[in-house]
Amino acid sequence: MTVLASEARSPWRILGSVSRNTMLIQLLLIGNTIFMLYPILIMFFSAFKPTSDIFTKPFALPNFTNFDNFARIIRETNFLTYFSNSILVTTASLAAILIFGSMAAYAIARYKFPGATFLFLFFLAGLMVPLKLAIIPLFIQFRDLGILDTRLSLVLLYTAMGLPSTVFILTGFLRTLPGELEDAARIDGASEPKIMLLIMMPLTKPALVIAGIHNAVPIWNDFFFPLVFIHTDANKTLPQGLTTFMGEFSTDWGALFAGLSLSALPIIFIYILLSRQFIAGMTYGSVK
Repeated sequence: MTVLASEARSPWRILGSVSRNTMLIQLLLIGNTIFMLYPILIMFFSAFKPTSDIFTKPFALPNFTNFDNFARIIRETNFLTYFSNSILVTTASLAAILIFGSMAAYAIARYKFPGATFLFLFFLAGLMVPLKLAIIPLFIQFRDLGILDTRLSLVLLYTAMGLPSTVFILTGFLRTLPGELEDAARIDGASEPKIMLLIMMPLTKPALVIAGIHNAVPIWNDFFFPLVFIHTDANKTLPQGLTTFMGEFSTDWGALFAGLSLSALPIIFIYILLSRQFIAGMTYGSVK
């Protein structure tokens, strides 16, 4: 009888253990969320404070009706020019990366031809070599081509930097798609470009979102390459332009945090907008 009673109680003990484990995981996730959001909240709060309050009252809630810092950066600096340059460079770079990357990945993943493996390894080699090692040859090459100190130089550079990872992500995703889709389309008389554009590539939307976010964040936040290749104020991007608030002896922290908050909004908005596709791409293949 004792054995039967213990066996009857065992499912409840298991359920209680599962509940405790679930609660522990949830607490850890909540703690990690707070840890990750804390610096972002401090940045947004500091954007509404004068510089003196940032140091004397760092944890106090700001006056959210005080937009002096935002008005000052727009009125006294070329912030809108920096912002539009970042939008243009990031959008053009992502378009080139996704277009050329998807074409290369589709050819490698869906066609059998001599050298396909070598071509894939060639793209993977780009992940192993930091592009910053070639900064001097790139500077000389851009100077000789006459595109130094132009936004085109950044677009070409970011496209070359983003292609290896994009080809890697899309090739792995395209290889999981069934070949019967292409065979059925060919029987119906569809051309190869139509099969790629209208049938296969729409199925890779989660992978395209992952590749887009993976490349958009470093391009938007990059400071090093604009610092080297861009010299005129009219062509500067946001990370480089925000350094105008940092002087040799003093820094306008209120205006700087306001600029950082505005520059972070597009990436946060895009991630929230595409979060479902991003998660779908991350978990693709885990369940059938």
